[in-house]
Amino acid sequence: VQLVESGGGLVQPGGSLTLSCAASGFTFSNYDMNWYRQAPGKERELVAQIRSIAGSTHYAASVKGRFTISRDNAKNTVDLRMYSLKPEDTAVYYCNARNRFTTAYVYWGQGTQVTVSS
Repeated sequence: VQLVESGGGLVQPGGSLTLSCAASGFTFSNYDMNWYRQAPGKERELVAQIRSIAGSTHYAASVKGRFTISRDNAKNTVDLRMYSLKPEDTAVYYCNARNRFTTAYVYWGQGTQVTVSS
């Protein structure tokens, strides 16, 4: 099982960035996909979620209206488009897969750094 994130980097406040997560080794369409983030000294928090069925989405209040999560079940990928980035969005962003039938199967990527700074 692998979740490989890409697309992180340094961006100025107000800028945009797209993170991508490529999944392999499991039946992608059976998994809800999530993006978490963890800033230094803070707990990991759920940023955005997209369900396996119907593709319904959920966002943290802090990013709602600025971030968009999407998935492509044919390509086994999930993206996080981030707009109007703020310094407080600086964190390591993690891709997460959670089986929709059981909590026994949860997978994490290695994380990608996003830094918002001028």
